[in-house]
Amino acid sequence: MTTTIRPLTVGDAPELAAVLAANKAHLAPWEPVREDSFWTARGQKKIISDLLRSGTALPHAILVDGALAGRVNLQTVVRGPFQSASLGYWVSAEHAGRGIGSFAVAEVLRLAFTDYSLHRVEAATLLHNERSQRVLIKNGFEKFGMAPRYLRIAGEWQDHYLFQILAENWLAARGRPA
Repeated sequence: MTTTIRPLTVGDAPELAAVLAANKAHLAPWEPVREDSFWTARGQKKIISDLLRSGTALPHAILVDGALAGRVNLQTVVRGPFQSASLGYWVSAEHAGRGIGSFAVAEVLRLAFTDYSLHRVEAATLLHNERSQRVLIKNGFEKFGMAPRYLRIAGEWQDHYLFQILAENWLAARGRPA
């Protein structure tokens, strides 16, 4: 099994919509309630186009043996003195628990701190999402707080733990100068 990530393109919309639709129940506890158009190729094409045009998002496809198996995103990218982004990711049910999310997060962090020249990446998880918390901690994130009623997930405002990783910490863990 070969896992890779690459920048998401508008051409990925049909395959992405199919994977999302097949994983609707799997993703429901962790995602906002979505409009029906979200689950369609046309809806995904618009979402991807808007993200790419915004200049504030760096969406990536997660591929397993060349087939789309999820997404890993750097979003809310802020440049200038902040050089920061928020991380989000999901993996299809058939690939969950196999280290694919951990690999994808590691790869997008490598890009964040080398190619994209970011200084900080943050992430948030639902308090009970221990699997996602383990992925973040495995990749060097540190928990730094709890945000009450942070995001509207599964139709309800829910508390989230907040995590972050700084470029210098990521580089130091790899024996590279900051």
